[in-house]
Parts: sequence; C-alpha cells; structure tokens
Amino acid sequence: MLINIINWLENHQLPCLYEKLFGIECPGCGTQRAIIELLRGNFQESFHAWPPLLPVMFMMVYLLLFLKFRFKNGITVLKITFIINASLITINYIYRLILHLT
Repeated sequence: MLINIINWLENHQLPCLYEKLFGIECPGCGTQRAIIELLRGNFQESFHAWPPLLPVMFMMVYLLLFLKFRFKNGITVLKITFIINASLITINYIYRLILHLT
C-alpha cells in the first residue's frame, strides 16, 4: 500500500513555478522529493533534498496537538519552532543559491 502511495506521489509531483519563471529554486524546492524519500525510509536522501523537513513536520504536528489540547506553553513553543524553521529554510535557501551560482 505504501509503495502505491509513493509511486503515485512520484508521478504527480507539482512543478515549481518560481523555478520555471526565474531559473532558480524557491525556498521550498525539494519538499516533495524529501517527503517521498522519507516515506521510503531514506533519511539521508530526504535531508539532502530539503533539510528543514523534519523540523517543519514537528512544528505542524505540535500545532495540531496544541489546537486540540491547548498546552500551557504551547504558543511559546510554536513561536520558537517557527523562528527556528524560518531560519533553517532561509539558511538552506541561501546555501542553495550560493551553490547554484558557483
């Protein structure tokens, strides 16, 4: 069943409009490939495709749990994880831009 889902995801990946228009990857490029590799159990390839995937997934899961259970310091944790994720995405984007230009 999981193999069918992975095959479907591989065959239905969305193209990056930003990359088509500007010729460079957007900050989220690699997310789809990273998810597919994570589903396959290839953690290293997943990280290589888009390093912020696991922290972003943690934040999303925590957000859903917070909306359901209203943890005491949930807002603070979400703010911190958002700042960390935004920083990771920005650093990854700048790194890829530098690699692309060289």
